[in-house]
Amino acid sequence: MATNKIALITGGSRGLGKNMALAAARKGLDIVITYHSNKEEADKVVKQIQDAGQKAAALQLDTGIVTGFDAFARAFQDTLKTQLQAEKFDFLVNNAGIGLSASFAETSEEQFDQLFSIHFKGVYFLTQKLLSVMNDGGGIVNISSGLARFAMPGYSAYGAMKGAIETLTRYQAKELGARGIRVNTIAPGAIKTDFGGGHVRDNEQIDQFISSITALGRAGLPDDIGGVVAFLCSPEAGWVNAQRIEVSGGMLI
Repeated sequence: MATNKIALITGGSRGLGKNMALAAARKGLDIVITYHSNKEEADKVVKQIQDAGQKAAALQLDTGIVTGFDAFARAFQDTLKTQLQAEKFDFLVNNAGIGLSASFAETSEEQFDQLFSIHFKGVYFLTQKLLSVMNDGGGIVNISSGLARFAMPGYSAYGAMKGAIETLTRYQAKELGARGIRVNTIAPGAIKTDFGGGHVRDNEQIDQFISSITALGRAGLPDDIGGVVAFLCSPEAGWVNAQRIEVSGGMLI
């Protein structure tokens, strides 16, 4: 019997990452998620995946601290062997992130460094660290944002990091193609989650504004995103490579 493909999804205990994990599990993948601090929520997601008939595990990881990646890689390999009966994994989804809004004039170096560590440097070096554990023929999904295409005040640092992710994606696709590893970016628009303090979800004025600039007439929901990531981790997406796929309902088109 063929073994299931395995996806590692960072930041999979809540929000979009949780939705991605559940959607990928419904496609028959076994899942490892990482969480930053909320083990209880991560364990709930693991149980949901297991109840759906797939193997799952959760590991703690701060994706902004590169010095912790060696220890994480060891723990991940151990988890693959003991809980998923596998030596390697197939898909990496670099989802973990934080929302931070400040005007260009008022963005502090500390804020900039925090965004850089989590949204670019961490993604760069975690992916590099895990290449030796990834099967040939697998895939990587990086997460950008509509804010890399259009500009909204308050997101100069965040949007710039996501622009860097989109460029990195093309280089990774070029260099990892010899191993059959596909690398793509998805770019969500504004989504109703707790991300960035939940302002899209909880502020009616912001919700109405987002709806007014979106062709499909509403803000996004987690369910709009997870299935697209699951698709990119499936054989059906086997010829999709080095692409930026915006999943925003047509924001600011």
